[in-house]
Amino acid sequence: MKTKKPVKVAKLDIGIADKDRAAIAQGLSGLLADSYTLYQMTHNFHWNVTGPMFNTLHLMFMGQYTEQWNALDLIAERIRALGHPAPGTYKEFVKLATIKEVDGQPKALDMVRHLVAAQEATARTARKLFPLVEKANDQPSADLLTQRIEVHEKTAWMLRSLLEE
Repeated sequence: MKTKKPVKVAKLDIGIADKDRAAIAQGLSGLLADSYTLYQMTHNFHWNVTGPMFNTLHLMFMGQYTEQWNALDLIAERIRALGHPAPGTYKEFVKLATIKEVDGQPKALDMVRHLVAAQEATARTARKLFPLVEKANDQPSADLLTQRIEVHEKTAWMLRSLLEE
């Protein structure tokens, strides 16, 4: 019986030092964890919102969780492009996330308050990575972070507007 020779994989050489790629991947893993927690929170609120603003919030939350779902893939794929595994379990996300899950079923406006805080927390997580990606000359990660920060800040503003009297 013939034994197959192992395929030799070329070393990853994209112009970013191994230690910088590892640090960026770790930071992006935190962003992925916050993003997944935010996605799950938003989807939960979409399912469970009640009250006079039901239709408005139900539809708004659907748009938000759909956008968030699509972003998860972009973040995970950037981690993979940097040569590292992306976290993908609840256990890992709980460990890495700065956002805590919400217990019970809050009232509609409390859902909005929780989402404002979670959107802003996710923007802060992304913004924290900028010095590292700039130092490493990692434009794709910087571009991803810029896009994510813009979405989270705009969404937080729109949600916060619902809380004004």
